[in-house]
Amino acid sequence: MNLKSDWIEKAKKNAALRAVEHVKDGFIVGLGSGSTAAHVIEEIGKRMKNEKLRVLGVPTSYQAFMLAVKNGIPITTLEEHSTLDLTIDGADQIDEELNLIKGMGGALAREKIIATASKQLIIVADETKKVKVLGENNHPVPIEVLPIAAPVVMRKIRKIGGNPTLREGIKKVGPVITDNGNAIIDANFGLIRKPEELDRKLKLLKGVVETGLFVKIANLVYLGKSSGVEKLVKKK
Repeated sequence: MNLKSDWIEKAKKNAALRAVEHVKDGFIVGLGSGSTAAHVIEEIGKRMKNEKLRVLGVPTSYQAFMLAVKNGIPITTLEEHSTLDLTIDGADQIDEELNLIKGMGGALAREKIIATASKQLIIVADETKKVKVLGENNHPVPIEVLPIAAPVVMRKIRKIGGNPTLREGIKKVGPVITDNGNAIIDANFGLIRKPEELDRKLKLLKGVVETGLFVKIANLVYLGKSSGVEKLVKKK
């Protein structure tokens, strides 16, 4: 690792450690996806081993499922527990109102379902993910779509001012396929000053399963820094 990646990994782990403090004995916890959420899963596993904590996990992706099993966290489902005590997940961008862009890891639909089934959503990230306005630095909005609808949805996204790209696989020929068997479109809209309005417009497009805009869902954010952790709380 180089110096920058070293401190970013440390920042992610520091944020994860603070978030895991919220996990109590007997909790049903939504387990997020991605590199920062992976630290969360590892730390929950350590607490279960060291403190004899009893926790059940609901994973947001196959990646989260495999990590949970590896770290000794028993798995449950929304069928068995439709209300979760807490979900801890990462984010790709976080604005000043705690609105998020998520989904660069491809798990946005499951992440949003599990987040909204939870009494509380805590986000963990390093400080580079904080922005004034979503969409800064040409960051796209991931959109999960039914494969048959992808070309139609892309055409309609252009009509509402977006620049869509079908996400292609790495070390795989063709598009990325989600755990739900769908495709992902990454659409650039520039600065997103009205994320709730854009989310609503995208969801009206036939074939869209879910968007990576998480508006007014997060309750708490822990941002890991080069030294320490910044806590952001949702404004009432």
